[in-house]
Amino acid sequence: MLIKNDIISSYITHFFYRPMLSKKDFKLIHNREELKKNLASKDISFESALKNYNYEKELVFLQIELNKLQPRIEQNNKRVIVIMEGRDAAGKGGSIRRFLEHMNPRSSRLVALNKPTDVEQNQWYLQRYIKQLANAGEFVIFDRSWYNRAVVEPVMGFCTKNQYKKHIRQVPEFEHMLYEDGVHVIKIWFSITKDEQLKRFESRMTDNLKKWKLSPVDIEGQKMWDIYTKYKEQMFNKTHTSFCP
Repeated sequence: MLIKNDIISSYITHFFYRPMLSKKDFKLIHNREELKKNLASKDISFESALKNYNYEKELVFLQIELNKLQPRIEQNNKRVIVIMEGRDAAGKGGSIRRFLEHMNPRSSRLVALNKPTDVEQNQWYLQRYIKQLANAGEFVIFDRSWYNRAVVEPVMGFCTKNQYKKHIRQVPEFEHMLYEDGVHVIKIWFSITKDEQLKRFESRMTDNLKKWKLSPVDIEGQKMWDIYTKYKEQMFNKTHTSFCP
């Protein structure tokens, strides 16, 4: 496959932060093999470069598809909720940014709630989330959700055993009500290995732009990896349903 030189130049500059190939180099590149040889001579991985290039191309295609979907949601008064859950540092935040990057902000919204207030702690647990559900014609992403009480809270001791058992029974009933009322709920779980999570935590410690993401709960999560796994599997077992998989 032939790749236009100007696309290659833009891509290389973007991913390596400084021009690794000169204008003279690009004049000599006409196909993939020539690009591969030129990168190899400068000790740059062609496979890694091509993988990132293909990712960027696929990302744009998928974002265009989202932009096609959004007007249909608006015109048909659909209510769409996407729940993003998973291990800490698994990539939820980055994925959410890519979802919303080119969507119309008038009919798309991000919900990322803080810990419950004193008032909310004495309410029905799902009450604070019900207020954030999608309105007609709206696309809403939850950066963590009522599934906090399915995994994080019982692991970290933020709820009692009875509160956990009660909640895990109620979730399928609650989601069935949403389904019956025509709300489209899409649930996505982000996975990551323990070693990769540790690498990302360590990276956050030294990156001034990401330090805010690291919390004591994250560090404890590494120590309690196996307990997290147990509750994650219980969550899938008890809340995965045909109407809200």
